[in-house]
Amino acid sequence: MDLDDMRCFIEVVECGSLSAAATRLGISKSIVSRRIARIEDLLGTRLLDRTTRGIAPTEAGQEFKSRSEDLLANYEDTLEAISEHSNEIVGELRLSVPLAFGTRHLGPILGSLACRHPRLKVDASFSDRVVDLIGERFDAAIRIGKLRDSSYVARKIAPINSIVVASPTYLKQNGTPQTPEDLTAHECLIYTAALSPDWIFHSGNGNISVRPSGRLRTDNGDITVAWAVAGLGIAHAPLFLVNDAVERGDLVPLLLDYPTPEVGLYVLRPPGANTPRKVRVLIDALVETFSGKLEWKGWTSPSE
Repeated sequence: MDLDDMRCFIEVVECGSLSAAATRLGISKSIVSRRIARIEDLLGTRLLDRTTRGIAPTEAGQEFKSRSEDLLANYEDTLEAISEHSNEIVGELRLSVPLAFGTRHLGPILGSLACRHPRLKVDASFSDRVVDLIGERFDAAIRIGKLRDSSYVARKIAPINSIVVASPTYLKQNGTPQTPEDLTAHECLIYTAALSPDWIFHSGNGNISVRPSGRLRTDNGDITVAWAVAGLGIAHAPLFLVNDAVERGDLVPLLLDYPTPEVGLYVLRPPGANTPRKVRVLIDALVETFSGKLEWKGWTSPSE
């Protein structure tokens, strides 16, 4: 029995379709179909019921999925235990990464890990979607922002600061907000993947909370910045996304007397007393690269 076939079967059951499983695994639907057929031929029984509404496991399929999950978990534990006796990292690191941050800054780090550890497989999913680490069998996730309470184990890598920005064209046409409350009269660009719909600012009298409104909404940070550069509204974004545009003069920092709360860059992993070595080497690489270096600020504000 091929372990990859087992993984494929588990994905099909959890996704409820061959196509969705193929997308998640990064292979073609025909390969998924052949793998399922190979398992059913080997076991001599039908494991999946195929209907017009999707795919569901038979009783035998449910049993096979449960036992496959146990076997794969034991297999990973075995690799981890054996790797402790050598300097090699063995196994697969399945990682969830925020899209904009990941495409800008994570590719070289993951490539370097693969070079340093030739027996380590890296499966990175670049998306702003908040994944279920346990249910979707991720070894770790990189998250930006304030963390929700959960059973996950979190390691903070570095602080991240955000600013409010708009293009010179937008400000010329619509005026420049002088206080956070002024934002309610402006077209704001809404990032729907944020943990909170409110924009929070610090002032001498405490925090100011503003609920922005606007007709453009997206769950992609890069798109938010592109809309801001195009003059379509005011964006609230981390410095690593907007710093280059500010330096070019495409975006203007706003409300600098009202700083936004600092958030963090985190690595999350499923609960457990010990951090797997493959996750530890990832954390070490991130700390080495980013700790204390996430400002990316090459411009000077008027108040400085």
